[in-house]
Amino acid sequence: MDILQAALDWAKAELFSTPFFILFGVIFMATSLGFWQLGKTELARAYIIPTLVAGALLLIIGLGLFFANKSRVTQFEKAYNSDASAFVASELERTEGTLKEYANVVFTAIPVIIAACALGLIFLSTPVWRASLITTIAMLVVILLIDGNAHARMDGYQKQLLSVEEEL
Repeated sequence: MDILQAALDWAKAELFSTPFFILFGVIFMATSLGFWQLGKTELARAYIIPTLVAGALLLIIGLGLFFANKSRVTQFEKAYNSDASAFVASELERTEGTLKEYANVVFTAIPVIIAACALGLIFLSTPVWRASLITTIAMLVVILLIDGNAHARMDGYQKQLLSVEEEL
């Protein structure tokens, strides 16, 4: 198994996946613009700022991940060619840390925040709070969807690294 090719495939898959953050960020921002232009009710007007903020956050996340992963494509080749076993060890360390972050943040904290927002909807009935909580839930669901797929790719990549490490 060519671990360099597996690393490059993983990085390219991430490069394909991260623009979805950007896409959803643009959708949230367009929604904000729509509420601003067409919103007639107090609740519709209350969505303007929360959807704009959520869109900006998703856009920032997407751009940050895209450029971070884009630079990895060239770094992988250099690191692998200089010392393959060190490359595998550093990638194993990185993937292990990232998978722990997914477990703690994406699959623990985000569902708790979603539940807290849903609970907040019961007790907070002003339009600004409702709009903020619903927008937060929507943004976090987008993050869960995208990062759920990224977690699966990272897990598969780590298994490939582990099989190569045994061979080295």
